[in-house]
Amino acid sequence: MKKLLVLCLTLIICASCSIDDDGTSYSFEVLPVESVDIPDEFMLGEIYPITVSYLRPSNCHNFREFYYLKENNQRTVAPITYVFDDNDCETLEEDNLIEATFNFKVTSNGSYIFKFWQGEDIDGENQYLTIEVPVTE
Repeated sequence: MKKLLVLCLTLIICASCSIDDDGTSYSFEVLPVESVDIPDEFMLGEIYPITVSYLRPSNCHNFREFYYLKENNQRTVAPITYVFDDNDCETLEEDNLIEATFNFKVTSNGSYIFKFWQGEDIDGENQYLTIEVPVTE
């Protein structure tokens, strides 16, 4: 959990970079997960798409990749976006749900516990949507 917070802070602090010769700069932002489409169970050896939905705050936010922490059979996941530094950014409506998908390969028995980051509470504690998915053979 603390690793996710450290990653978030690191990305925010060290994020301005030049991505091309015209001086366009950007930062990274980890966004909270709104919902997840994940199977009710997995079969050993199979690959499953897992779709994560999150709100895109502005038209300057674009999906980059997933933060993905693997610890035994637990996975912590959150979408990371580029945020382009542009004065013409428009705030998007609250219903602007974006989907991003990753493929998950089942490599062990038991259950997998997925923790999808949903932001921080008022005390600064990370909040997660936790889903346990059993593995069948």
